[in-house]
Amino acid sequence: MENKEKIPNVENVVIIGSGPAGYTAAIYAARANLQPLLVTGFNSGGIPGGQLMTTTFVENYPGFPDGVLGPELMDLMKAQAERWGTNLYESDVVSINTDSHPFELKTLEGTIKSNSIIIATGASANRLGVINEDKFWSKGISACAICDGATPQFRGEELAVIGGGDSACEEAAYLTKYGSKVHLIVRSEKLRASAAMVDRVKANPKIAIHWNTKVEKADGSEWLEKIETIHSQEGKGEINIKGLFYAIGHTPNTKFLGSKIDLDNKGYIACKSGRPETSIEGIFAAGDVVDSEWRQGVTAAGTGCMAALATERWLAEKNLAKTIVRETPEPEKKLNSSDFNEEEVNEDTFDSNSEWQKGSYALRKLYHESKKPILVIFSSPSCGPCHVLKPQLKRVIKELDGAVLGVEIDIDKDQDIAKQAGINGTPTVQLFKEKLLKKQWQGVKQRSEFKEAIKNII
Repeated sequence: MENKEKIPNVENVVIIGSGPAGYTAAIYAARANLQPLLVTGFNSGGIPGGQLMTTTFVENYPGFPDGVLGPELMDLMKAQAERWGTNLYESDVVSINTDSHPFELKTLEGTIKSNSIIIATGASANRLGVINEDKFWSKGISACAICDGATPQFRGEELAVIGGGDSACEEAAYLTKYGSKVHLIVRSEKLRASAAMVDRVKANPKIAIHWNTKVEKADGSEWLEKIETIHSQEGKGEINIKGLFYAIGHTPNTKFLGSKIDLDNKGYIACKSGRPETSIEGIFAAGDVVDSEWRQGVTAAGTGCMAALATERWLAEKNLAKTIVRETPEPEKKLNSSDFNEEEVNEDTFDSNSEWQKGSYALRKLYHESKKPILVIFSSPSCGPCHVLKPQLKRVIKELDGAVLGVEIDIDKDQDIAKQAGINGTPTVQLFKEKLLKKQWQGVKQRSEFKEAIKNII
């Protein structure tokens, strides 16, 4: 590619993806005064923040001797990227056009032009395809024990996890907090997890490991009640459970690329070993979308750094970089405080006019007394999607200028309320007006969807 003249309204670099690789690339690019645009992802390829948003404690990321919650780690990375000047764009990239330069990225809302691209879209959890999987999805079957494990239907019941790696072992150990027993179903005769994780699982009396076993069918009436299994030597069997959780690997999120960029035979972006350059000059890749072997948060962050440095160098060589001039060399530090009260309210602290409150007392008072619509989010402390959704709901409430009130219910603390509300996964959002349930959503949705539903009942 020849040196090009600088064109206005064209980004220096667009980073696609918001996991450790994407945010690290953003931090480095922003500190180089390139003011990167990061497309977080929304519906495609999992949730913003990547796979660490669905983990509990990350114990092998340097700098956190006591471990750190996956969602908390990603919140810190996001804040650091924003502090140095990264612009976040909440959307999905549908396709990219590499036939001309600047490159064009088609999103759900429109088109973005950029001189360079860093692809850090990661990988998504696989489904197994057992018989009746669709019937019992979110009715006993889940791909995220960390998100859904605390829901009332699983408490005190026997549960099962399929898989033999670190994720499967972590989820099995996590579920022992809620289930009476956890069956870890492994298709081979050994676990692929780290030695520390294997020791932890084998030492837990509430975990039963089923070696050389596959799940063939899920069965039950309205909710999952049992699974049919096949053992490689003993043949068919049954396990009575109320929850089945998948931890069976991932597929790289490269579908949106079509045939524009070379992929390997597994669908990962093809790069030379130890290099972030792709088959298209000016497009770089980082993280799990290019790594089929290691797939660690720290390795993803490392490749994000490499991709940003390579991008900075390439833009300079092609005379394409349009660097910003900072008003002050040191950006203002990000504060950990919030405009919203995150403490659970009681009789003394409850405020009928507060836009956002937490806990069962606030819900009961507003449900019975408020004339305004109430937006209730059912969450759990380790739920990554909840971390993504709460700021979006708070933004909606602010934009509607107090016309709707928000309440957060922690299903760990308020189990009875969650059970009465029929909650079977987090996040779940319910919209009430004058004691009537007007709308319910499960999972992360776009702000516009919540806003439209609220406006229709104001």
